[in-house]
Amino acid sequence: MAFAMQPLLLPELFPRDLMRRLTAVAGVAGGVIDSFDGPLDADILITGWGCPRIDAAVLAAAPRLRAVVHAAGSVKGHLTPAVFERGIAVSSAAAANAVPVADYTLAMLVLAAKQAFARARAYAAAGWSGDALPGVATPGDGGGLTGAAVGVVGASRVGRLVIARLREHGADILLSDPYVGPDEAAALGARHVPLDELCRQAELVTVHAPELPETRHLLDGRRLALLRDGAVVVNTARGALIDTAALVRHCASGRIGAVLDVTEPEPLPQGHPLLGLPNVLVTPHISGARGRELRRLGEFAVAEVERLAHGHPLHGAVHPSDLPHIA
Repeated sequence: MAFAMQPLLLPELFPRDLMRRLTAVAGVAGGVIDSFDGPLDADILITGWGCPRIDAAVLAAAPRLRAVVHAAGSVKGHLTPAVFERGIAVSSAAAANAVPVADYTLAMLVLAAKQAFARARAYAAAGWSGDALPGVATPGDGGGLTGAAVGVVGASRVGRLVIARLREHGADILLSDPYVGPDEAAALGARHVPLDELCRQAELVTVHAPELPETRHLLDGRRLALLRDGAVVVNTARGALIDTAALVRHCASGRIGAVLDVTEPEPLPQGHPLLGLPNVLVTPHISGARGRELRRLGEFAVAEVERLAHGHPLHGAVHPSDLPHIA
């Protein structure tokens, strides 16, 4: 067994107790690989963020390799079709990484529904004496997730977790996903609607679709124009799902707001309009597992190696047929 990732990630993904579990089922060969420039004498490769691409040339130098276990989310950035063509088993911890993304998304939706960003700015500018603040909602003006119309774009792993969390808050959940019908949406606790109708009805829109050719600029200028005044768009998926130039125009007018953990381009250049708009919050791609949360991904990967050792099915198995539809 070998590791291929940014070396600094290894102790956070696999603290001592998890490393002991790994070595109990598979011997660890050498240190962390951050470039494939020689033979790879391992039957299992545990990958993470920063893993170099694994192509036919790498595989030719790794005759024993039978499984790649990714202790992170998407495998598209480092696995080429040659891996699947050789019949190597592939697993991803995307399901584990989806949990902190969903938690972050819910936190942003809670804050947006409470108009927390606008209220905080008004507080800083005008102070607070205990009375209603100028220019923000007063009692009776609504707010909060309970009963709010929240549009979920994409019933992905994260999207489904977000829907479950929104149900606990009593939100009116609208779902748009071309692979999910009305019955399945209802079973999830959402109303199935076309994307245009979702944009018209939702007070809050949260994006959870994969980045594919057909989803590029899924929220373009036309659909952003359908959003009601005061709507907030939350994107923790991929920046390319939203037309950045169109989003700038709509947010600069003050008509809608946005919370963006991903952008196009990423990172945004200094001085980009989105970084200076008072109704836009941009965070530096932090919604996925970070710091102590990385252990969750390591635990998933260790359990997958244990399943491999005992001949059990992988819980995070990735198949070639999945690739056109996953992030």
